[in-house]
Amino acid sequence: MQDQPMRIVADENIPGLETWFADLGTITRVPGRNMTRAQLADADILLVRSVTRVDKALLEGTPVRFVGSCTIGTDHLDTVWLEQQGIHWSAAPGCNANSVVEYVFCVLAALDVDWRDRSFGIVGCGNVGGSLQRKLRALGVACKIYDPWLANNPDAAELATVLQQDVICLHAPLVGDGAHPSLHLLDDQALASIKPGAVLISAGRGAVIDNAALSALLAQARPFTCVLDVWDNEPDIDLDLLSRVDLGSPHIAGYSHDGKLAGTHMVREALCRALALPAVQVQAGSTASPRVIGTRETGFAAIRALLLAMYDPRGDDQRLRAAAQAAQAGGPSMASAFDQLRKQYPKRLEFSHYRLEAPHLDASTREQLEILGLK
Repeated sequence: MQDQPMRIVADENIPGLETWFADLGTITRVPGRNMTRAQLADADILLVRSVTRVDKALLEGTPVRFVGSCTIGTDHLDTVWLEQQGIHWSAAPGCNANSVVEYVFCVLAALDVDWRDRSFGIVGCGNVGGSLQRKLRALGVACKIYDPWLANNPDAAELATVLQQDVICLHAPLVGDGAHPSLHLLDDQALASIKPGAVLISAGRGAVIDNAALSALLAQARPFTCVLDVWDNEPDIDLDLLSRVDLGSPHIAGYSHDGKLAGTHMVREALCRALALPAVQVQAGSTASPRVIGTRETGFAAIRALLLAMYDPRGDDQRLRAAAQAAQAGGPSMASAFDQLRKQYPKRLEFSHYRLEAPHLDASTREQLEILGLK
């Protein structure tokens, strides 16, 4: 049980901190990218996102006894060291999986790619990839998945087979060693094997693709459409590569407002379990009225128009390219601008917040929209 107020240090970009943590004690917000040990000198709880490397260098000698990452990944946490020190830790697996899946479909809408007659390949079938696979199956879309930990998945295939599909989605975690490393899993040979006309969407971890090899390939030709949300060396990304991809965004595929709040909530629940604290009681606010959208289009044109009305990733692409141009002209560095785009990201609601009013649409189109999450 908690006997005195706790001292919480948190990444300034984590939403919902007051809702889920204010009852425990004081909250100090700091920039996550440049967090220092001195800032944690009297901290009990550390709350981060994926931009903070949490290891011995950051925590040794501090009183931190719980680390929570309000994100799905853990490659930024030295979990072995944390456990050796008796420091509890938790991430928020699956918190933004639906947000990333919606990003994928909106990207395809922005590219005017009708996924209903395409085959999909998914690399990494955990929370995000698995959610995408289930969505595709419900839509009746064929898919193959590569995940060496899920050999019994009904859609399991070799990586070479997955890379021959029409749309290839990368959602693998970043693993540097072990039996199945994913670091630069898509090297120059793998990238060269992708068939002309395919669409490659990377929305997991940037270093799963050898970015230098990808840039070199795209510089020679444009054999396939390329969409990158994640990059090697974030936030100081390769501006030449950005100039060569068809759509780029600053690691925001999972940045829906719903997904970020879910991550904060999940970490609070993990903290309660780890330190035997009482569950937080949050009063539910009034439910906002759904946002009504409609279209005069039919078929896939209607689906495309409605998805882009809810979220158009071309806006993220334009802002990222504008930041790159400013950096090249002597303005704020790309690294600084990349982080600012994430910090100032517009509030993005998931499809479930919207309601369709288009009585002319046929039953099949309505069914597909409902599967995608639009009421």
